[in-house]
Amino acid sequence: MGVALTRAAQWTTASSGTGKLEITPVNESLLKEILEFVEQFSSRHPQEAKHVFKEPLQWTTSLEASDFKTEYDISGPAVKSQETDRDGHPMLQLTPPSISVHSFSQLSKIVQLATDKKLKEVRACLEGKPCQPQNETLHPICILNSQSCILPISHRHHLFVLLQLDTQLLSNSLKQISQEVRLSPAAVKNDVELLKSFCSEGEKRVLTSVQYTSDYEFTNGCRTPPWRQVHGEICYLVIKPCDTQPLHITCSTAGVFLNGENAYDRTSDVYRDLVTLLKSKSPHFAENINKQDFAVQEEPPTQKVQHVELVDAEEQGQPQRSYEHQEKNVHEKARQQLVQNKPGGKKKLEPSLKWKNLGLASPYDEADDKKSKKNAVSEKFAEAQEKMQKKADVSVSSLPGRQSSNKTKTPGGVGGADDFSESSSESEEDEEQPERRTESNTDLPSEYWQIQKLVKYLKGGNQTATVIALCSMRDFNLAQETCQLAIRDVGGLEVLINLLDTEEIKCKIGSLKILKEISRNSQIRRAIADLGGLQTMVKILDSPDKDLKYLAAETIANVAKFRRARRTVRQHGGIMRLVELLDCVPDSAALTEEQEKDVEVARCGALALWSCSKSTRNKEAIRKAGGIPLLARLLKSPHENMLIPVVGTLQECASERSYRIAIQTEGMIEDLVKNLNCDNHELQMHCASAIFKCAEDKRTRDLVRQCEGLQPLVTLLSQADNKQLLAATTGAIWKCSISMENVDYKALETLVGLLTDQPEEVLVNVVGALGEGAQKPANRATIRKCGGIQPLVNLLTGTNQALLVNVTKAVGACATELENMTIIDRLDGVRLLWSLLKNPNPDVQASAAWAICPCIENAKDSGEMVRSFVGGLELIVNLLKSTNKEVLASVCAAIAKIAKDEENLAVITDHGVVPMLAKLTNTLLLGMMGSTDEVLQEAAAGCVANIRRLALANEKARYG
Repeated sequence: MGVALTRAAQWTTASSGTGKLEITPVNESLLKEILEFVEQFSSRHPQEAKHVFKEPLQWTTSLEASDFKTEYDISGPAVKSQETDRDGHPMLQLTPPSISVHSFSQLSKIVQLATDKKLKEVRACLEGKPCQPQNETLHPICILNSQSCILPISHRHHLFVLLQLDTQLLSNSLKQISQEVRLSPAAVKNDVELLKSFCSEGEKRVLTSVQYTSDYEFTNGCRTPPWRQVHGEICYLVIKPCDTQPLHITCSTAGVFLNGENAYDRTSDVYRDLVTLLKSKSPHFAENINKQDFAVQEEPPTQKVQHVELVDAEEQGQPQRSYEHQEKNVHEKARQQLVQNKPGGKKKLEPSLKWKNLGLASPYDEADDKKSKKNAVSEKFAEAQEKMQKKADVSVSSLPGRQSSNKTKTPGGVGGADDFSESSSESEEDEEQPERRTESNTDLPSEYWQIQKLVKYLKGGNQTATVIALCSMRDFNLAQETCQLAIRDVGGLEVLINLLDTEEIKCKIGSLKILKEISRNSQIRRAIADLGGLQTMVKILDSPDKDLKYLAAETIANVAKFRRARRTVRQHGGIMRLVELLDCVPDSAALTEEQEKDVEVARCGALALWSCSKSTRNKEAIRKAGGIPLLARLLKSPHENMLIPVVGTLQECASERSYRIAIQTEGMIEDLVKNLNCDNHELQMHCASAIFKCAEDKRTRDLVRQCEGLQPLVTLLSQADNKQLLAATTGAIWKCSISMENVDYKALETLVGLLTDQPEEVLVNVVGALGEGAQKPANRATIRKCGGIQPLVNLLTGTNQALLVNVTKAVGACATELENMTIIDRLDGVRLLWSLLKNPNPDVQASAAWAICPCIENAKDSGEMVRSFVGGLELIVNLLKSTNKEVLASVCAAIAKIAKDEENLAVITDHGVVPMLAKLTNTLLLGMMGSTDEVLQEAAAGCVANIRRLALANEKARYG
């Protein structure tokens, strides 16, 4: 039965590599025949029905304990049969929703108990145990258990003959398959385009409209949701004939049919194509369709398949042959007949004239056109193939764990509350990449067709052919997009991922080497994730073979560039396994061959963790798995290629405070500083970036200074051409400069020179560092003498919010010096600061208001200057309505400076500043007066004092 289900049944692609039976006439017929066989077996052959299976049949059942009657022991939801084998094990066990059955006797009872759910149980049983060539479900050799057999030898022999249901199923299925036309997305699309041409106005109109219910088309040509594609459904249509109500139609691989309100419910018979259905439902369409100039030609009848029967040799009086021998002959005949009648076989359907007349090639024509293209493989491969055919005798399809190449994987996996709770700050390619398609096949290079032919060898070749095809495929430039998409378009990704499930290490290694290269393409890596490739690669990380480990880890590193892939790695235990790969690195520079492999395993593990660490949840998972001390140990490695992914992971994780503390306590700052002095710019960049993030904490800033890390950072400022390195270095200097003792006047001179002609990410850091340095009087003079005031003021006209926050702080700090203020005023810097109060970003508003304070205090005629800003006073008073505390605090400070001028006091009083300030007394100010921060305490007290003065002045003006 296993062979019949593998070759004749029509399977979908589903998760975890286990297929689902399509809802097709062929499958329904198979299910009914299997049901009839099992249902009657126990009554016809009671002795043989008691035989114990070698392995129990297990599936997810819809039966419950209440469905079972006598002969069963029921304990809550669990059920056990009173019938047991020789060892006392129950022949049936139900632990909802799982059920296991050990004999035909119990199978017969199950289908009887299922009543109206019989077919559903049979389907679930067959789908529950993979029906693949190497594990043929219900095959007599598999189910007979000689050690626990309760039958005499003669009965066992008889059971072999009785169980030749396989042959009967194949024979009956072949009759249907030979007459069945399987639809493809391309064929349906061509039919729809053809029918749309019948919707034109005038006498030739036979339809009103033809529309898809979904405009989105998947890469496989289907327009149905993925969970319906596994049932063979291609698209849903609404067709309006001229003489009937609109028809809601489902197009599937098995045919087309009408659906109800729910598109998944069939409400009519299944028709071979859309034209046939429309003829039966619309008399107007049937009458007029053949009058068109491009009349639809009927397909010629297919040649009938000769009925294959297996006759019991004993009935013919001939010597009895083994079951295996008879089975082999029958299956070979069946295979030959299938090949002759399938599309592309020796005897195929002639394409109907409707396609050629309209210039629409049928799927079969397209296949022939592709074959006519130049797709010759290299001479080396051809010679190797010839040698291989003489030697090889093991089929790849028979390798342990190998899946049929027609059964692709979809990601199985657990959904949960954390499915969409990854870090919102991840820098990733979460947007779907637009797929670039070549307009016509004639534009494709010869490599495209050569790779497609190699994929065909992968699909059908034996073990040796597979290895040679994999090696030949690697000879192509797999970094080229044409080669990458050629592998995907012909179904090569499914084959490569399926090869990872084999037990043949050479096939796994060859497949991973190709997947590693092509997974740099964003479309390819998303396809790999869709096909469940990540789950398989995570399992490979447990392999004892080091080559497999590092290849799987590096491929995971490439694929995990987007959020869903990173989540999949975590949910399937990948983080723990990747962390375990780090525990292996020797310290010496001279390595043995085995030690080199250990280093490569750890390097690729770190690469994968680097990709995965862009997720907040993955950062936490790495920490919990013990990754921090292992990364700290690897950071001392003398191998630079190891250090880059290690430091990359650390700098990614350093956004979390727990990692920053661990980096301090594990002594990693010293190693980061040491690597700033290396010659590798990429490593220097990642070390500087890690320091940039860690230096948020004062302890880290002190450690950088104590480890003499400031000088190499200043030295790296000379690498102005390397913008990534420059951004990381200026960022590290900025954060270290928060501690005044870390500010170097030589660094300030260099930083001022970087205020022009730099990308914004560099400018943000440069200005941030200058703003911190300008808190010291001597440094403010240095910035002025180096010509830094003008470029700082010029940056006030920018739009980058982070840059505006930093530049307003820097300008405000510089304005505390009278000489600097003179330059700022001359450059109209105060007006520019005031205009930033209109910025919608509260951080910019607050920083601008703080910067205005020293400008007012140090201007020659501050009162007149402030009044010269049209609407300026009203603008700043209105900011007292803000809900942001930092904005309120800074505005209050600015108003305190403004109110010192009597004329300005009168103006802001007219704008209602007093009641606004009074409302804030209990909100920022009374609490702040009790703050431990002396500066904040003094500012708050000053604001209260000013409110009091304003109130007194207002009262005096009103009452004299």
